[in-house]
Amino acid sequence: MSTDFDIADKLYFEPLTPEDVESIVDVEKPDGAVVQFGGQTAIKLTEALMKMGVPILGTAAEDVDAAEDRERFDAILEQCQIPRPAGVTVFTAKEAKAAAHKLGYPVLVRPSYVLGGQGMQIAIQDKDIDEFIGIINQIAQEHPILVDKYIRGKELEVDAICDGTDILIPGIMEHIERTGVHSGDSISVYPAYNITKSNVETIVDYTKKLARALHVKGMINIQFIVDGEDVYIIEVNPRSSRTVPYISKVTGIPIVPLATQIICGKTIRELGYTPGLQKKADYIAIKMPVFSFEKIRGADISLGPEMKSTGECLGIARSFNEALSKAFQGAGIKLPKYKNMIITVRDEDQEELIPIAQRFAALGYRIFATRGTAGALNNAGVKAIRVRKIEQESPNILDLVLGHKIDLIIDIPHQGAERSHDGFIIRRNAIETGVHVLTSLDTAKALATSMENKARELTLVDIARV
Repeated sequence: MSTDFDIADKLYFEPLTPEDVESIVDVEKPDGAVVQFGGQTAIKLTEALMKMGVPILGTAAEDVDAAEDRERFDAILEQCQIPRPAGVTVFTAKEAKAAAHKLGYPVLVRPSYVLGGQGMQIAIQDKDIDEFIGIINQIAQEHPILVDKYIRGKELEVDAICDGTDILIPGIMEHIERTGVHSGDSISVYPAYNITKSNVETIVDYTKKLARALHVKGMINIQFIVDGEDVYIIEVNPRSSRTVPYISKVTGIPIVPLATQIICGKTIRELGYTPGLQKKADYIAIKMPVFSFEKIRGADISLGPEMKSTGECLGIARSFNEALSKAFQGAGIKLPKYKNMIITVRDEDQEELIPIAQRFAALGYRIFATRGTAGALNNAGVKAIRVRKIEQESPNILDLVLGHKIDLIIDIPHQGAERSHDGFIIRRNAIETGVHVLTSLDTAKALATSMENKARELTLVDIARV
């Protein structure tokens, strides 16, 4: 519960379940309900509220369902001539494997109508699908399972307001981590810094088309993949997202009050705004996820399609590098300390790792690595000290982690069901001994950039005055 008691006339501290909401409806007898500010949990209550006789204000319940129903949404995309990664709706593991063979591995397996990527996984072989479908079916399924081709590109996100005709886009956000890491766990940059003018025009065009096709009144959140000049839709949510407070703060556009007025019948033009993509701010704002892994015992800290962050912080500056440095410091990552780090990555990531390791070595870091990674680094001229694996005799990699002399671990786990148990033990012990762990090479690149460009004095940007 985060609603300010000064905003609402009355607050109920109850779970968002149909039974609890019905009790409140019986007491309050509301004229209508707004579901688009409560995330996926509130969206899932749409059908129950309608059965209680409560009208849904803003985007109609039928259009909310159209965005969540694979077949109906695919028909809308086809009508709008908007591409999405190829995908299939299935109900069983057998159907999912057949779909994966047709699409080609890797694929993204997920239940529909999910919160925070719950149950979402990247499958790279048949046995992954058997395991993941089993996990998904532990959650009662009223809706089908989606199997999509996994495209590894840049991810971008838009929160927009639509009045049924016109659309207002406060800004476009770009994620530092590639697709495969949940948007809530990604470092997000405003304004988007690494896309072409053509990409921007396509994103604005697709946002307008989708908002109109879904008859959105109020908020819409859209996530895109950009692969060169190709732009694909990942998903569309006819609601606000966790990035709304962030983009509202950094653009100065009061998104929620505007959307509320539009839900009540106003238009964007009546509220004094020009439709379309708004002018960029003259500073960079970087949203950094914050995690609580040290408090959640037994949780695997590796990032993937299921959201794991519990908060976020913001770095704002006139330059990208300073904003990035502020964001890392805000998240509590203050390096260097001992200038010792451990690197262990998959064979397929070794080539991409080498320039990143060179940068940390140039920053004065002593690099420890397991056999495969150490061999690749030394062959490329990056000095790496080889350490034994956990199952080998001491001193081994776990002894190094528990020695309290390591600043940072870059550990890229294998995808699929056969994740290394050793990797889990290393990551878990690292977190519990206060060592920072990165499980994405994109995050590691960003941290190296932040450390290379660390300003002696940080500047103040007062966004209330800009």
